[in-house]
Amino acid sequence: MAESAMARTDLCALADRVLQALAARNPSQVEWAEHVVFTENNVQLAVGDGCWNTVTAVQDSYDLKAADPATGQVCWIGHIKEGPDTAVACIRLRFTGAHLAEMEAIISRPHEFGPFPVYDPARRPRESLLADVPEDRRVGRERMISLANGYFDTLQLNDGTLFTHFTDDCDRIENGLQTTNVEIEGYPIAAMGTADQFRLGQYKYDDRLRDRRFPLVDEQKGLVVAAGFIDHSGRLTEVTWTDGSQHDSIFHFPHSFALLEMFKIIDGKIADVEAVFVTVPYNMPSPWIAPQPYIVR
Repeated sequence: MAESAMARTDLCALADRVLQALAARNPSQVEWAEHVVFTENNVQLAVGDGCWNTVTAVQDSYDLKAADPATGQVCWIGHIKEGPDTAVACIRLRFTGAHLAEMEAIISRPHEFGPFPVYDPARRPRESLLADVPEDRRVGRERMISLANGYFDTLQLNDGTLFTHFTDDCDRIENGLQTTNVEIEGYPIAAMGTADQFRLGQYKYDDRLRDRRFPLVDEQKGLVVAAGFIDHSGRLTEVTWTDGSQHDSIFHFPHSFALLEMFKIIDGKIADVEAVFVTVPYNMPSPWIAPQPYIVR
């Protein structure tokens, strides 16, 4: 394990302290490392800027965490309030000892250019995401990352081929909205499972899934946290699914999605997917590829 390794419970406690400081809009309550990288929606900011100025509450009704003692990282998915608005947020934290060295936030706000988000105050994390994976049903860090990366390979230029494995009941939630095995008006494919949606090749309008990172693996919970971009050139106006049916593309202009995504792995299969993403300029670069640390004085 890395020098900064600590117990999973300790990492989650440190994350809670950061969330409490965020709710108080008081970054001085956080023990920052000397050099810090903080980004919000793929833009690097100074410590204390961005959502540190606007968050009025971190709601405790939805609390989904993945923690990786080997890398000193925690990822949290939940809801934050900024004045009258509630946003779906995913925040990744990396600690060096007790000091916070990285904070990466993707915040899907209701008044920004979508897609979604959907805020349901009654929604709670699925029990399957919260549960430990028995040791005999785990597959190891590298295989977990490979399965998550295979999901992105399947999504990129989707032609119906699966490059990963899914459980039969795998569901996906995007910005608070379940988009598999449900009825959504005007979106009939939502009634299908995750694997069957991919087999139809409906995501052909996804041109590229680039700058993929897999910073955090929670072996105890079977969770992989991934980051990256989905690029849409907008050139494909009509999509032919693998069943021969034709459909209009939902994207008509160049843009990208910046994402943080969590995958649950059981028995070598993806069992759950939970994603938070925002629209950013087309082909926007990542500040995490070559970050320039902010010096905390």
